[in-house]
Amino acid sequence: MPYTLPELPYDYSALEPHYQAENLEIHHSKHHAAYVAGANATVDRLAEARGAGDYAGLVGLEKTLAFNVSGHVLHSMFWKNLTPGGGGRPEGELAAAIDEHFGSFDAMRAQLSQAAVLVQGSGWGALAYEPLGARLIVEQIYDHHANLTQASVPLLVFDVWEHAYYLQYRNVRADFVEALWNLVNWPDVARRFEEARRATAG
Repeated sequence: MPYTLPELPYDYSALEPHYQAENLEIHHSKHHAAYVAGANATVDRLAEARGAGDYAGLVGLEKTLAFNVSGHVLHSMFWKNLTPGGGGRPEGELAAAIDEHFGSFDAMRAQLSQAAVLVQGSGWGALAYEPLGARLIVEQIYDHHANLTQASVPLLVFDVWEHAYYLQYRNVRADFVEALWNLVNWPDVARRFEEARRATAG
């Protein structure tokens, strides 16, 4: 099956004023779509290389596949991590785990915000579940796939590539990250947390 661009679970204007409709539409319909197209094209090129028995370009193709598929995965998660009327704080077991592993929600929020703001170049900030230690961690993701803990499962991701925010926030990445906290879909994050724990138990 080819990779496909998912529809957003809300209208392009639904996240305003924190996320402008024009910025969101370009981000989804152009940038995310480009990663989907890139992933499909790379899968085809890998099939051609196998068919010809010619692996001279394999290293580049593998890197391109990782870049595009990871971009597709992270963007697909990002859209669901956001919701109209979101924000606030998590509840239940996710809230308890945040308190346990970061000391408080405010401490986690500060660390994730700074991880996102301080990514060198393009990338993401992420709250993730690390199954070996059975703990929540904050990660910086360079581009779409570098600097990740190997087994970690991202739960909440903030896209800080310039295309994500430049039309609305210009070069002030910190203002965009602060705005995203008003949109976080905590029930979605909590569901991902429970699924990650269940899938990696033992």
